[in-house]
Amino acid sequence: MTTIADLQHKHIRGMYDVIDSVSREKKYLAWTEAPPFGVFKNFVANGLVKRSPQIIALEDGKVVGWCDITVQPRPTTKHCGVLGMGVLAEYRHKGIGTKLLRAALRKAAAYGLSRVELEVFEDNVAAIELYKRIGFKIEGRKVSAVRIDDRYVDALMMALLLKDYSDDEATETV
Repeated sequence: MTTIADLQHKHIRGMYDVIDSVSREKKYLAWTEAPPFGVFKNFVANGLVKRSPQIIALEDGKVVGWCDITVQPRPTTKHCGVLGMGVLAEYRHKGIGTKLLRAALRKAAAYGLSRVELEVFEDNVAAIELYKRIGFKIEGRKVSAVRIDDRYVDALMMALLLKDYSDDEATETV
């Protein structure tokens, strides 16, 4: 059974391993491997201190997915957060991403954010449909936003205004 929980220090290594695994697939993230562990650990620990939304999915105590919302630091954009998420390949298409996203958005609203932004590769249809179901809107396209090996991929810029978000699954738009 999958448990959705707030990230704790003891889960940082597991979260790192998930990010590294998803990155190495070279299909979903703008990384081809996780950053150095020390850099990652400092970034995540800083988020814990700031109480920014950092959610994980656990399966029998193992981290199998994450969703975080990084709060923007500038005074003019501190109402915004940037969403990142991923789920290990063998745990996808089981509703874990939806649960992670909903939990992170609840935390973002409680934190005081009013806008959550993300970028998603245009060929990541499952993720785009998830974001649309939750209420994210496409705001633009970045042509050839990333190059992984010899493949260029456009990224869609999407955002959700939290005032328009309902945590009730029955109100999701298709």
